[in-house]
Amino acid sequence: MTAVQRLDAPLELAGKRAYVAGHRGLLGSAIVGRLDSEQCVLLAADRAEIDLTRQTEVESWFRRQKPDLVFVAAAKVGGILANETYPAGFIYENLMIEANIIHAAFQVGVEKLMFIGSTCIYPKDARQPIAETELLAGPLEPTNEAYAIAKIAGLKMCQAYRKQHGADFISCMPTNLYGANDNFDLPSSHVLPAFVRKVHDAKTSDAPSITVWGSGTPRREFLHAEDCADAIIYLMKNYSGPVPINIGSGREISIMDLAKLIARLAEYRGEIMLDGTKPDGVQRKFADTTLIRKLGWHPTISLEEGIRRTLDAYSESVRLKSGQSAHCSAA
Repeated sequence: MTAVQRLDAPLELAGKRAYVAGHRGLLGSAIVGRLDSEQCVLLAADRAEIDLTRQTEVESWFRRQKPDLVFVAAAKVGGILANETYPAGFIYENLMIEANIIHAAFQVGVEKLMFIGSTCIYPKDARQPIAETELLAGPLEPTNEAYAIAKIAGLKMCQAYRKQHGADFISCMPTNLYGANDNFDLPSSHVLPAFVRKVHDAKTSDAPSITVWGSGTPRREFLHAEDCADAIIYLMKNYSGPVPINIGSGREISIMDLAKLIARLAEYRGEIMLDGTKPDGVQRKFADTTLIRKLGWHPTISLEEGIRRTLDAYSESVRLKSGQSAHCSAA
């Protein structure tokens, strides 16, 4: 097991100018919330202001704003279908975003940068639970290879700038995230928000069943976005080193059991059907979180509580959209 050491004195964040690339996303918005509680000066840049795939725009913004802290949470993400359908988009956009931000951060002397990867960049047949040492130890899962290669490049870029220039650029690898600000669009969403939407819609329409892709046997680990944001802030304050740190919940569950859990919490009593013509992806993906726990961080939001929050948030968003539609129609 790789050894990491906690900083003797935590990095002081109060008053620092912090930029979260991808601040409107699931994780980015949660990081913004945590930074606000740390009394940081939050810098925001919408897509209308910066196209993160354009180097000149990114470098110009960094020269003007000069952030002290940078969180690279911006990324093109999606589930199995999206990854298989748009591999060129996944590898191009993610490579451009991370390369532009990391290099611009170095150019202006950013004090500390956190690059956010994902545990799905580990080899398809990685030993379980997956330790940080498994990175690049074998072939990648074909269904998300393009995304994984781009994210691995971002981790290696941070290590290279740390080695060559002494830049305090660190990386983490969160497990599957979910939460209130998730993507619930079925063609592009990940498995948990997809189930939340399917169960909610089926209950609302009194549908007799929902469908689960694949065999239902693969096992996954899920972490609430607010827990992940808390872990990222903890690492920024207490860790500095080249090793990318896993962030996970320490609990795994099969895809079928996840669907059943969401159905139970939503009080949906319909049948859960399997579609064996759809892919499973890797059979097991469970992160070894020994390193971050030794550094002193632990998750606090249980899977059941997190799913309840997510179901409530999705139901509320549907209610608001329906109200807006009705208002517009009436007008």
